[in-house]
Amino acid sequence: MGVPKRKPSHSRQRQRRAYNSVLKLPQMSECPQCAAPYVPHRVCPACGYYRGRQVITVQVGP
Repeated sequence: MGVPKRKPSHSRQRQRRAYNSVLKLPQMSECPQCAAPYVPHRVCPACGYYRGRQVITVQVGP
C-alpha cells in the first residue's frame, strides 16, 4: 500500500475539506403564517414570525 512521503500542508488539507461545506445546502421549510420558504429555527424573512409569534416587524416596499 502506498504511504505518503510527506505530510500534506495545512492549506492543502483545508482546500480538500472546503468542498464538503459547499455540498450541504440549507433545508427549507414552509412558514405556517405566510407559506414562504424559510430556514428552520430562524425568523421568517417574509412575515417576521417565529414559533407563532411576531418577533420582528417587516416593512413592505421601499
